[in-house]
Amino acid sequence: MADIVFDHISKRYSDGFEAVKDLNLTVNDGELMVLVGPSGSGKSTALRMVAGLEDVTEGEIRIGDEIVTERAPRDRDIAMVFQNYALYPHMTVRENMGFALKLANVPKDEVDRRVRAAAASLELEEHLDRKPANLSGGQRQRVAMGRAIVRSPKAFLMDEPLSNLDAKLRVQTRSEISRIQHQLGTTMLYVTHDQVEAMTLGDRIAVMRAGRLQQVGPPTDLYSRPSNLFVAGFIGSPAMNFLPGDLDGDRLRSPLGDVTVSDEQRRQLTAGLGANGRGLIIGIRPEDFDDPMLVGDRASGHTFKTKIDVLESLGSEYNAHFEIESPRVASTDLEELAQDNGTADLGRSRDGVPMVARLPRASRITEGHDAELWFDTAALYVFDAQTGRSLL
Repeated sequence: MADIVFDHISKRYSDGFEAVKDLNLTVNDGELMVLVGPSGSGKSTALRMVAGLEDVTEGEIRIGDEIVTERAPRDRDIAMVFQNYALYPHMTVRENMGFALKLANVPKDEVDRRVRAAAASLELEEHLDRKPANLSGGQRQRVAMGRAIVRSPKAFLMDEPLSNLDAKLRVQTRSEISRIQHQLGTTMLYVTHDQVEAMTLGDRIAVMRAGRLQQVGPPTDLYSRPSNLFVAGFIGSPAMNFLPGDLDGDRLRSPLGDVTVSDEQRRQLTAGLGANGRGLIIGIRPEDFDDPMLVGDRASGHTFKTKIDVLESLGSEYNAHFEIESPRVASTDLEELAQDNGTADLGRSRDGVPMVARLPRASRITEGHDAELWFDTAALYVFDAQTGRSLL
């Protein structure tokens, strides 16, 4: 196995469009790194440059100790799994998995040994003599993975491999990919548009936007310490709620009411805003709300009143949708995310800001009625309204 290094990588097309801009990123040996971002963020282009399917305009790509920037795809010792499986329909599972080894003139006994070992790890042993048409979508995807595994490459590249599966199969196959990657200890670069998939799979996640790397780190770091408004809005499901705010002495003023900030928080906010005192954007994750009747120490947070428009029951919890009288946050970061997830036009006819709170099953809050909600003031996120940079 080997690490993968992007060293000042850029990709510029003949019409001048720059799909990837000065990307510096190292995928460590044995690590599962997920590239995630909206459509057009450059994540698939970056993966294709590693595979040799896209030329590099500037910079250098290394796999292990070898520079592969100018090498043909077949000489890079990588294996790629695509969204569409790309299986040969006239071949059995056994033949599909061993085909690349056969072309490489690997002895028949060795091919059979590797295929059986891969089939065992993927639970495909009883399907080896079946053809792809007789397999489920999840089984076909595992065959495609098996075909990559038998080659024992330096690195695996996966380009949205679960996009064609239904929700249940995606969850099952996702756990299989994670299990197999840890079992083999292989280096894996995985591209997805689905941030839930990224959070559950990756040892580390690299968030991209418009060709530029926004933040890289473990899933928990991106969730709890987003570097900017874009990452905060992209990571988390349901997405973070955003409201305009201002700092007035030791008070953080918001449409939900005033919140007292600590001396340390005020210092951070004042240092981040500078002398101009620009406006703020306040972020609250849905899971940082609660039913105040279930909170032991209500004084540790802030309670406010609102009307619950829709209450979605998820069995173990509720998603409570409500609206706050407030101007909407004006941000190109959030507009781009809304365009990508198809929500840009939703709620534009409303005067307020739609929000969502995730509440425990024990909550007695009801749909269509006024209610009190509580949120943890220690868990607030604060961003510079002008730059989108995280301040708190």
